[in-house]
Amino acid sequence: MIPTVNDTLMSAELDGIRWLYAFTDEDTLSRFALSRGSEPGTEWRYVTASGARVLDVLIPACEGPVGVALDAGSEQGALFPPVAGIVPDSAAVDISTGEISDVAHKGEE
Repeated sequence: MIPTVNDTLMSAELDGIRWLYAFTDEDTLSRFALSRGSEPGTEWRYVTASGARVLDVLIPACEGPVGVALDAGSEQGALFPPVAGIVPDSAAVDISTGEISDVAHKGEE
């Protein structure tokens, strides 16, 4: 489940990557909501989708690099960055587009 705010998927940006918050169950989402200052009993809106659909369909449809922060704030939390092997190559930030990257230039200096 991915929480929504004003009909937009809840996310955060860090170092140029947008991270979608996703949760495996309502209890984990509720604990996250409480940690963000929500009053107990406050209902958060969310959409549901399988993890494969999020990584294979949703992430490529987003603009810019997007990863998934699964169960954020919990002991089981995990990050799924937008890299090959996790998201389709078209959405991966580590796949060359045929252009010389800034990283390659820095190695030449």
